[in-house]
Amino acid sequence: MTNYIILILCIIVILSYVFDITSKYSRIPGVIFLIALGIGIQLIVKAANMDIPNLRPVLPVIGTLGLIMIIMEASLDLKLEKRKKSLIIKSVSAAFILFATFTAAFSYILVQFLDFSVRDSLLNGIPLGIISSAVAIPSAASLNQDEKEFIVYESSFSDIIGIIVFDFILINQTSIGLGLFNLAVGSILTIIIALITTSILAILLHKIYYHVNYVIIMTTVVMVYMVAKLSHLPALLLVLTFGLILSNHKLLEHTIVKRFVDFGKFRTDLDSFKKILVELTFLVRSFFFIMFGYYTKIEGLFNWNNILTATLIITGIYFLRMIFLKQVLKMPLVPLLFFSPRGLITILLFLSIPLVSRIPLISEEVVTLVILLTMLFLIIGNMIHKKKHTDNSASVAANEFIGLSDQK
Repeated sequence: MTNYIILILCIIVILSYVFDITSKYSRIPGVIFLIALGIGIQLIVKAANMDIPNLRPVLPVIGTLGLIMIIMEASLDLKLEKRKKSLIIKSVSAAFILFATFTAAFSYILVQFLDFSVRDSLLNGIPLGIISSAVAIPSAASLNQDEKEFIVYESSFSDIIGIIVFDFILINQTSIGLGLFNLAVGSILTIIIALITTSILAILLHKIYYHVNYVIIMTTVVMVYMVAKLSHLPALLLVLTFGLILSNHKLLEHTIVKRFVDFGKFRTDLDSFKKILVELTFLVRSFFFIMFGYYTKIEGLFNWNNILTATLIITGIYFLRMIFLKQVLKMPLVPLLFFSPRGLITILLFLSIPLVSRIPLISEEVVTLVILLTMLFLIIGNMIHKKKHTDNSASVAANEFIGLSDQK
C-alpha cells in the first residue's frame, strides 16, 4: 500500500507541474485543473469504493502554510521605488476600498433583508470580498509590468487587509473603539517584531555556511507567524514586512548596515532562497487545491439556488470593480477588471467561521461556485488581453511595413 501511495503522490506532483506549465500558454489558471483533479480523484474513489482516511482537518493547515509562502513570495518581488508611488497608492486603495465597499454592501443586505446579525453577516461576507493572490499573481504573468505590479500589490494587500479585519471581527469581544486601539497597537508591535525577526534571519541567511539553512529560515518565519497569530496580532503583516525588507535591501546598501553585510553575497543568497521558496509554494498550493477539490460536494455545484446566489455575488463584485477602476482610478478595464479571483484565502477564512455563525445561504458550495466563476472571468480576461495584444502587435507591424514602403 505504501508503494501505491508514494506512486500516486509522485503522479499528482507531475500533473501539477504540467498544469502549471500549460497555464502559461492556455491562459487558464492551473488552480482550475488542480480543483478538477481533486474532483476527479473523488469520483474515482467513490466508484472504486475505496476507504480513504479523512484528511479534511489537514486542509486549513496546508492552506495556512500556502498563504504564508504566497505572501512572502509576492513581497519578495515588490520594489518600493519613487516612480512606483502612484501605482502603489492606486493598488492599495483599490484593495482597501473595494474590499470595504463589497463587505459593507453584502453585510447590509444580509442584516436588513434577511435579519442576520451584523457580526455573522460580516464574518460570512469578508471571505468573499478578498482577492486571492494565490490565483491572481501567477495569472498576471502575461501582463505588462505596470499591470502585473498593480495586481501583485492589490491582491497581496487585499489578503492582508481581509485577514486582519476578519480576525478583528472574530476575536474582538469588546467595544469597537477598544478593539481598534488594540489592533493599532498590535500592528505596531507586529512591525517591530518583524524588523527584529528580519534582522536575525538576514544574519542567518548571510552568515551561516551550513548546508541546511533556507529550510530553517522558512521554519522560523512560520513559527513566528503562528506565535503572532496565537497572540492575536496581525501575523500576515509580519510576513509582508519580512519580505519587503529583504526585497528592498538596496535601500540599506548606502547606510551603516554595509559595514556588517556583504551585499553581493546577500543578493546571491536571497536569489537561492527565492528559488527554494517558489518550489515549496508550488507543492503546498498544489496539494491544497487538489484536497479542496476532493472534498467538494459535487451535487451542490448544480443546485440552482446555489448558482443564483453565487451569480448575484460575483455580479456585485465586478460591478463595484468596474465603477471603481473606470470612475475613480481612471484605469483601463481590460484586463484589470477580470483580475479579481477568489481562492485560497476565501476558503481558509470560510472554514474558520464558527458553525454557529455560518449563514445557510452562504454554503460551502456557493463559495466554491464563486471561486470557480471568478476564475472563469479571469480566463476570459486573459483571452481578451491576448487578442488585444495580438491585434496591437499586428497593427504596429503593419504600420512599420507601410512606413518602409513609403520610404522606398
